[in-house]
Amino acid sequence: MRILYDASRLMSRADRATPTGVDRVCLAYAEWLLSRPDVTAIPVRGRKGRLVAVEDGWFRRVVADLRDRWAGAGAAGDADQEKQLLAALTATTRPPISALSAPPAPAAPRPADKGRVLKQFFRSRHIAPLPPADLYLNVGHTTLHEPEALQALGVAGVRRVVLIHDLIPVTHPEYCRPGDAAKHHARVANTLRHADQVIVNSAYTRDELLAFAADEGLPSPPVHVAHLGVEPTFGVGQAIQAARPYFIHIGTIEARKNLALLLTVWRRLEERMGEGAPSLVLVGRYGWENEAVLDHLERSPNLRGLVHQASDLSDAMLTRLMRGARAVLAPSSVEGFDLPAVEASAMGLALIASDIPPHRELTPDAELIDPLDGVGWLAAVERATSAPPVPPVFDPPTWAAHFRTVAAAIGLDAPSPLATASKGL
Repeated sequence: MRILYDASRLMSRADRATPTGVDRVCLAYAEWLLSRPDVTAIPVRGRKGRLVAVEDGWFRRVVADLRDRWAGAGAAGDADQEKQLLAALTATTRPPISALSAPPAPAAPRPADKGRVLKQFFRSRHIAPLPPADLYLNVGHTTLHEPEALQALGVAGVRRVVLIHDLIPVTHPEYCRPGDAAKHHARVANTLRHADQVIVNSAYTRDELLAFAADEGLPSPPVHVAHLGVEPTFGVGQAIQAARPYFIHIGTIEARKNLALLLTVWRRLEERMGEGAPSLVLVGRYGWENEAVLDHLERSPNLRGLVHQASDLSDAMLTRLMRGARAVLAPSSVEGFDLPAVEASAMGLALIASDIPPHRELTPDAELIDPLDGVGWLAAVERATSAPPVPPVFDPPTWAAHFRTVAAAIGLDAPSPLATASKGL
C-alpha cells in the first residue's frame, strides 16, 4: 500500500529538544509506516492549500534524529534546569527559592525561523505532481484547516484517514488561545466532510466528535477508537531520592490543566503542615492563560522553595522524577486522552486524577476526584504524604495494539492493488 503521510507537524518540530504528546504520536506513526515492508511511505506536507512531496531520504533522517534526540542515546534536557531541580529536591532543608524555568516573554510576533523554512522549501518538490497513492494519513491536525488538499485527494481517488486528538478548542475555547476555536472547528468540519475514516484516541473523543457532527449537521464517517501506546523509555529508570515527599504534574502549564486549584491546595498544605509539607514539581512548558499560575509561582511566599517548575527535561530525568514521587497528579478540567496519566499508571505509579470521562475510561482504578473539589484534593494529598499509596494493577495500552486497530481499519493487512493514480494534486 502506498501511503501519503502528512509530515507537516514533524517537520515543524525538527529542531525541538523535547516533544509534546501529539509530537510523540506523529513520530510513532512515521516509524510504524517506515518499518512495514508492505507499505511505501511517501512523506508530504501542506503548502498553500495543497500537498507537496518531501525528500524521502531527508525525512527518514529527520525521523531517526528525532527518536534519538527525544528518547534515545542522544536525548538530553536542559542541564541547568535539571541540576537546579535535583538540588532543590535533595536539599535537607527547604530551599529559600524555588527552582523555576524562565517565565514566558510578553506576547510578541515570533520571528520567522528562516533556516527551517528554507530547509523545508528545498527538501520539498513543489512542481511535480504527487506520486500514485492509495491512502493519505494525517495524525497531527496540520493541513486540515483548509479543505482544498482533502478535496483534491478525493477527486484523485485517494482514501483519506485522519486522527483527531480532541475537540477541546471547540468545546472549551476558554482554555485555548484566541483564534484556536475557529481554526479547530474548521479542521474537524473538514475532516467530517472529506475523510473516509477517522481514528480517535479515546471513546470520549469519539463521542465528542459524533456530537459535533450531529450539532453541525455534518456526515459521520466510520470512527475507530485506538488508545495511544506508552513509550518504552518510561519503563526504566532509578527513582530520585528526595529529602521530603514530593508530587509531580506533567503537562503544558495552561488553564485547562487546573493548576491554579492545585497551587491553592499547596498553599493550604503549607499553612497546615509547615516544614512537613510535601513539595510539588510542575514539569512542562508555559502555555497560555497561565497568569494565575505565574502569580502563585512568582509571588506566593508560602510556595517559595516548595513548588518547583521545569521544562525541557530529558525522558531519563522525567522518568526518575516520576518514580521518586509519592503520586502523579492530573487535575485537568478536560482532556482528550491524557498521555502522562496513562504513562504514570503504566509505570506502576500512584495516580490522583480528576474525575472526568477520559480518566474514567483510561485510568479507572486511579483515585479520581472532581476537578472542582479542592477539599477532596487537599485530603488526598495529605493522605498520600502520610502514607505512600499503593498503585493499582494496570494493563497499559500499547502501540502494537493501537496499530493493529489502525491496520485493520485501513485494510493494510488485506492485499489490495494500487487503486488509483493521484494526478494534479
